[in-house]
Amino acid sequence: MKEKICIFAGTTEGRRLTEELSGTYDLTVCVATDYGREPLEGIRGIEIRVGRMDAGQMEDFIRGNAFSRVLDATHPYAVEATENIRAACKRTDTPLLRISRDAERVSGAIYMDSAGEAAAYLAGTRGNILLTTGAKELSAFAGLDMSRVWARVLPAEPSLRACAAAGLAASHIIAMQGPFSRELNEATLRQIGAEWLVTKASGTAGGFKEKLEAARAPGVTPVIIGRPSAQSEGVSLKEALEALLPPAKRVTLIGIGPGGPDTLTLEAQRVLERCDAAIGAKTVLEAVGKGKPQFAAFLPEDVRAVLETHRFRDPAVVFRGDVGFFSGAGKLRGALSDYQISLLPGIPSPVYFAAKLGIPWDNVQLISLHGRDAGLIRAVDEHRRVMALTGGENTVSAICKRLCKYGFGGLAVTVGERLSCPDERVSCGAARELAEREFDGLSILLIENPEARRRTRHGIPDEEFIRGGVPMTKAEVRSVCLSKLALEADSVVWDIGAGTGSVSVECALAAFEGGVYAVEQSPEACALIRQNAVRFHAENITVVEGAAPEALDALPAPTHVFIGGTSGGMRAVLKAVLRKNPAVRIVATAVTLETQAELTECAEELGFAFAEAVTVSVARSKKAGRYNLMAAQNPVTVYAMQGANING
Repeated sequence: MKEKICIFAGTTEGRRLTEELSGTYDLTVCVATDYGREPLEGIRGIEIRVGRMDAGQMEDFIRGNAFSRVLDATHPYAVEATENIRAACKRTDTPLLRISRDAERVSGAIYMDSAGEAAAYLAGTRGNILLTTGAKELSAFAGLDMSRVWARVLPAEPSLRACAAAGLAASHIIAMQGPFSRELNEATLRQIGAEWLVTKASGTAGGFKEKLEAARAPGVTPVIIGRPSAQSEGVSLKEALEALLPPAKRVTLIGIGPGGPDTLTLEAQRVLERCDAAIGAKTVLEAVGKGKPQFAAFLPEDVRAVLETHRFRDPAVVFRGDVGFFSGAGKLRGALSDYQISLLPGIPSPVYFAAKLGIPWDNVQLISLHGRDAGLIRAVDEHRRVMALTGGENTVSAICKRLCKYGFGGLAVTVGERLSCPDERVSCGAARELAEREFDGLSILLIENPEARRRTRHGIPDEEFIRGGVPMTKAEVRSVCLSKLALEADSVVWDIGAGTGSVSVECALAAFEGGVYAVEQSPEACALIRQNAVRFHAENITVVEGAAPEALDALPAPTHVFIGGTSGGMRAVLKAVLRKNPAVRIVATAVTLETQAELTECAEELGFAFAEAVTVSVARSKKAGRYNLMAAQNPVTVYAMQGANING
């Protein structure tokens, strides 16, 4: 059963208390008027009581409901209400917590103890006056020359009646509900030509800071009615929440956009103003600005350590760009699976950059090279426009050098540096030109290839490969092998005995999000593999020079393996492959009877879940004088084997 608490509200603090405590306590919230009820109506699970009470009525109400404690969050100047609450709690022996607002002395301001003293002082001055003390205090100023007085009050009937009773003309009444920004306060002062601003020291929640900032305009003097001493006792809203709530396991992840303050969304600004700590990479925190406790951390484990150590109530973790676009927010959510997480999107750099360049981005291929290899060359080969985020070793210069290596040195590249910041810079040039220049570590590139085209190729003609004197798996057999491998986009492939790299190339083009490790012991063949990788823009091929099975030890576990040759060590190679991944898919070719016999024995002995053999006989047309003859090629047996998962 939830603990019963009574909150005397009617202020911003009262609403915040109610919002924060509503899920934890059984709340009854007391307000004096229907106007005070309105901000609370959207909060679920609370009971609202409307109406003023004297000390005796409060005593009966508290005793009758058996509240375990009472929170006084009434206005700092509601002196009578606070005294009645204190007396009622004392007589019912109910714990009381008073929520107060911190006051600070302002240089250049005139302080008065009461509204009457302020009115007496202003009577001996000249110049127009803006009263922001509320309708209840208007009667104290009724003795002034009301032609020089304007009053800002709530747009409610009692407030308008008080204005009329004080002798204010309708044109001197500003009926508005806050909060009021500095800009609005300043505009009001200028509109009426005010030389005096009368306000109460009502704290941050009462807009006191914004009033004083507006009063810094030349010729305006603040007259501050100091807070009654009885109302200065108590704790702050933050202290009250810390005492009443267990440490909250919640956090907001915020995308700040490209980095400039003007691209931060209004919602993100509000959360950053409200939060009690900001966490993020150092460069991102610099973009956010000061004003809150900041903790430089971006690795998920480091961010969690900060949260667990300090136990903030409303922390925010900030990320450059958007939290859903190549963002560290994804990994952090996994590390904070036991937290309540809210996500606030930001403007991604590609969106800002496209707008800056005046181009649409709905037909742009977006990739991130920030600490990763995302298939740059394939993307450029297949898309007319590619936007790439840089970072780490993948600098603008390094990326342009890769473009040059694969024959794209003449492509137009546009670089955006420190987008949305005061020192923003956009540079254009050919890739070969920009490769020799230095740019900011966190930049974005637009790479344009007007000749880009998507293509899927199987059985690439043999003559398109650079061959030399190295054996090569022929096109027709290659097609059957690729069919039996059944690759996926993110497959990790070992090509053992890679020769010229023809199978490696076709695997790399098929598994464009994965990688291919071409294992070959011949230096001449390794050189050919590298040349063919460049020729076919297959940058996801890694050449491993060495003999299997020894050369396989340091490689990542494969999902698929093609074995084109082992120099007599087939059984040892198969065992090494199965040790890396017992569920691997293997395709091997055999030309000799001896290799066929060994593969047949291994398929039976090594516990494969599935194995089959297909013999491929190919004959190609050949010109002989006036005739075309079919010239038979050596038959090749293709073995396909599926490993058995030892855990399943």
